[in-house]
Amino acid sequence: QVQLVESGGGLVQAGGSLRLSCAASGRTFSDYAMGWFRRAPGKERALVSAITWSGGNTYYPDSVKGRFTISRDNAKNTVYLQMNSLKPEDTAVYYCAAAGTVAEIRRGVIDSWGQGTQVTVSS
Repeated sequence: QVQLVESGGGLVQAGGSLRLSCAASGRTFSDYAMGWFRRAPGKERALVSAITWSGGNTYYPDSVKGRFTISRDNAKNTVYLQMNSLKPEDTAVYYCAAAGTVAEIRRGVIDSWGQGTQVTVSS
């Protein structure tokens, strides 16, 4: 398994930006597709983005499309989530996840999870 550690969460005003990072260790990072999920208070965990092992393809649900950008640097074993135009409804704990393919991430078939980082967007 790969071990994942998120960072970059915090408190931001609506309309602001944050960049989350997820550092991987253990197994070969480029073997994995990567994703970001979030869990808002009282809600189920939801996928917000995913990226193939090469970075060549990405996925976003409509709720974040055009505002969030996922990227990865395989040389640094790190995946990023750039979040712009943040809204109060983006408030959640954000989790990094690794799986074999983006299809598996979209199905919730996850090999490894990070511990999560809190993002709070104030109105």
